Amino acid sequence: MRGRAAMILLVLAVVPTLRATTPNTAEPTFQRFLTRQEPPHPYRAVRRLEAENGSRQGWLEATTEYSANGVFRYQITAEGGSSQIRSRVLKAVLDGESSVIALGEAARSSLAPDNYIFQSQGVDADGLANVLLSPRRKERALLSGVMFLRPGEGELVRVQGRLARNPSFWVRDVDIVRKYSRIHGAVVPVAMESQAKIRFLGPASFRMTYRYLEIDGHAIASDR
Repeated sequence: MRGRAAMILLVLAVVPTLRATTPNTAEPTFQRFLTRQEPPHPYRAVRRLEAENGSRQGWLEATTEYSANGVFRYQITAEGGSSQIRSRVLKAVLDGESSVIALGEAARSSLAPDNYIFQSQGVDADGLANVLLSPRRKERALLSGVMFLRPGEGELVRVQGRLARNPSFWVRDVDIVRKYSRIHGAVVPVAMESQAKIRFLGPASFRMTYRYLEIDGHAIASDR
């Protein structure tokens, strides 16, 4: 039970190592980000999920769909490795996402002023505007970290940080990186990685990648 709960909690959201080098110039980009907040886009995507804890490893691939009426569905098409990892972690991640969406709780973890205090930190060596994220509440779905935006456009590129609250006594120091890309005019997640320390069980890791088949009703080229 400990292992199951611990691994599931990895998906709930790498403390930033990049520092901005040019102060103040990120502020217009950040304001652009706030004004261009987009509603969720209906999509179909193939996801690959992988998890590891000690000698146990597992993976699965699933076709996922978020419909225009706000319903999330998935169908597993291939899987392998540890049956415990697959059933207690990877499938549980997809079930958890479905539950959060169905209950209307996704807004509590969004990058919005209701959830975070934002502080612009300039542009870093990679040319990305840095904005520090300070959660307004100590909740397991919020991150203390930084988001990286494309200058001028305010387009989200990456979010990384540590969960504002340890998920449980058994799980601590949960670090998360989420990556985004613009595909067919929509900024969508393309990868997510998580690492944590699990008491008595050692380090655990989780990774999920997306290959989009359709966004907003438009087919996406297979090389995406």
